[in-house]
Amino acid sequence: ERLRYVLGLLLLLHSTDSFYVPGVAPINFHRNDPVEIKAVKLTSSRTQLPYEYYSLPFCQPSKITYKAENLGEVLRGDRIVNTPFQVSMNVEKKCEVLCNLPNKPVTLTVEQSKLIAERIREDYYVHLIADNLPVATRLEFYSNREEEEKKKEKDVQFEHGYRLGFMDGNKFYLHNHLSFILYYHREDVEESQEHTYRVVRFEVIPQSIKLEDLKADEKSMCTLPEATGSAPQEIDPTKENQLLFTYSVHWEESDIKWASRWDTYLTMSDVQIHWFSIINSVVVVFFLSGILSMIIIRTLRKDIANYNKEDDIEDTMEESGWKLVHGDVFRPPQYPMILSSLLGSGIQLFCMILIVIFVAMLGMLSPSSRGALMTTACFLFMFMGVFGGFFAGRLYRTLKGHRWKKGAFCTATLYPGVVFGICFVLNCFIWGKHSSGAVPFPTMVALLCMWFGISLPLVYLGYYFGFRKQPYDNPVRTNQIPRQIPEQRWYMNKFVGILMAGILPFGAMFIELFFIFSAIWENQFYYLFGFLFLVFIILVVSCSQISIVMVYFQLCAEDYRWWWRTFLVSGGSAFYVLIYAVFYFVNKLDIVEFIPSLLYFGYTALMVLSFWLLTGTIGFYAAYMFVRKIYAAVKID
Repeated sequence: ERLRYVLGLLLLLHSTDSFYVPGVAPINFHRNDPVEIKAVKLTSSRTQLPYEYYSLPFCQPSKITYKAENLGEVLRGDRIVNTPFQVSMNVEKKCEVLCNLPNKPVTLTVEQSKLIAERIREDYYVHLIADNLPVATRLEFYSNREEEEKKKEKDVQFEHGYRLGFMDGNKFYLHNHLSFILYYHREDVEESQEHTYRVVRFEVIPQSIKLEDLKADEKSMCTLPEATGSAPQEIDPTKENQLLFTYSVHWEESDIKWASRWDTYLTMSDVQIHWFSIINSVVVVFFLSGILSMIIIRTLRKDIANYNKEDDIEDTMEESGWKLVHGDVFRPPQYPMILSSLLGSGIQLFCMILIVIFVAMLGMLSPSSRGALMTTACFLFMFMGVFGGFFAGRLYRTLKGHRWKKGAFCTATLYPGVVFGICFVLNCFIWGKHSSGAVPFPTMVALLCMWFGISLPLVYLGYYFGFRKQPYDNPVRTNQIPRQIPEQRWYMNKFVGILMAGILPFGAMFIELFFIFSAIWENQFYYLFGFLFLVFIILVVSCSQISIVMVYFQLCAEDYRWWWRTFLVSGGSAFYVLIYAVFYFVNKLDIVEFIPSLLYFGYTALMVLSFWLLTGTIGFYAAYMFVRKIYAAVKID
């Protein structure tokens, strides 16, 4: 019965993945209505530097207009702009010259030719959108099936955008002809009304066709050569090049409904692996968690029963274990202000991530609302400052801190300051490359204003109320003279603890990490938030349990300095995330240059730091509750 319930929950989570985003209304087109095609950016997983569309000498419309963008789009490097493609609903175009008259081909200067050749060598993709739907290139290939089946069926996959060009030996070829294939869904209307259509898929077949093979007339119409006899359009970076930019439009009717038009783009990766890995990690984690819980609870019961027996005085002299350190276990640690500040930032991150994943799981932050995820995350982090401040203030007071104003300022600036500093340095390098991924100066000022205008006052507000609230009630008094700590065994070393504690939480989430890395570094769409929510819950459970086990071992070894150690050790899985990021860089990515590598490791450092804060905070609060519980259960004279 329980298994059926778990499977039902998983199916519910999976079904939420394809649930469509509310608030985005479909656009109905009539025949001959213009369907605007816009350009988003150029991207490459080799350089990790996005560029805006007109950074290359493409044909330009008479007036270039950029779409107003939200914060998330700006941070992602999207610069959505109009293009000169003339596409009308359900109107075919055989071949049309894009700009310049046919008798006056586009002439690329040596500089422009060099730039295009460099972008082709760096494996750049061009991203266009029609009715907010990104363009995709269809890839057909035969899977490893039996010979007879091969002839019948091909596997189809889609690639985001289209390749700018290709290389053959040391020669560069540009895709100068685009065959657009747009699919429409005919909406049901009453007989007297005109049919309405909705765009449900946008594909492109890029081709490279030499200038001499494109036969164009005075009306900007052209005829494409036979596929076998045409030569590709070469771009020689050492001299001027002449070429024509052309395009054709083909419309096809489709059964796909408007609500599920994104499914093509979202089912690019193998969901089978996902299911298997998620169920695998759920089973493993709950199995290990069950064993750990049983061992800890049984051992604790035994301990508490022994400690509460009123035996002879001689026996109590012999006593060892965690009861011995009861007079020191709540002794405030070194640097209580920094500890409470980091934990406050951890609470802020925890609340933000939980809300973002939950809202995304309900389908509100689908990839069709560009930049919504990043914008929501930024604003939520600012507003969650009030919770971060409250928890930090209360803990600081519990640790006998007095300077609450300084503590609040530290909480509001320590982690965000590090993030801002690293991002600013990386941004300077991206600026130097003239990439659209560089955050513009006004956006940076706006982010600073949000930080000091929203987050800082909210942290102060939370800290004030947290500091005024009754401190956490510790069940035992602290002795005036600290107890001597016996010499510790080698396996009680911090670093050994970090390595041991990180394995279980990392094992539970590393498959999901692969998909997240692919989304960030290889321009894939990440949409499996149902799975991610489940993984997040598993992560919280496993971090809490490992942290409780580690603090129990430490107190049994009569070492009462658990505050900082628990925070550091619980974040041990961040160390494994760092190792995985290095492995991913070496094996999966094709990055060779200095600046892309710097960007990768800079952003990875931020991810690892945030992940350490998150898991460290979860582990710390679990351990703190555990320590208060066990000392409240024993009788202490």
